[in-house]
Amino acid sequence: MKVPPPGAGARRKASFAGLYVFLITIIMFFAGFTSAMVLRRVASEDWKSTPTPDLLWINTAVLGLSSLAAEKARRELRTGDRKQFNFAWILATLLGGGFVVGQILMWQQLQHQGVYLNSHPGSAFFYVGTIAHALHLAGGWLWMSYLAFRALRLELGPGRRTSVDLATLYWHFLGLLWLYLLWLFWYWGR
Repeated sequence: MKVPPPGAGARRKASFAGLYVFLITIIMFFAGFTSAMVLRRVASEDWKSTPTPDLLWINTAVLGLSSLAAEKARRELRTGDRKQFNFAWILATLLGGGFVVGQILMWQQLQHQGVYLNSHPGSAFFYVGTIAHALHLAGGWLWMSYLAFRALRLELGPGRRTSVDLATLYWHFLGLLWLYLLWLFWYWGR
């Protein structure tokens, strides 16, 4: 059994604390976004709802499956099963990339329907919210891709799981944030 290097526990705690601070800033951003959207919706007479393409729901399922695969990978890494970890982590990463591609296709579908960022306040909030989420998700996807590369080089194992734990937590957070945005657009965006 490998003994963790001195200070590993403190570094792990500091890494999680840093992630929590970052997550709080994202929550604050989207709280401000929500506030602005609700106030604009309530105070406006020119608000129009933005159509929700079917691809939006497919993308949601893809992101959910990606989150499940990341969680499975995290658990497999903990048990030391690198083969299963690599498979699940790469699957999670590919599905995450599929979500981003799906979002781009969804925005193109909206544009083909004549719904643009500047079409009306409802579409502006829809685009800004989904693009802001996609940018945060793209950062997480790059992190996951880097970890997938390291995993394929067999540089990750049970003793070096902090990055995987952090990336998985961030990924789950983005999945929950996505569900919140869907609710926000459904409830207040109509």
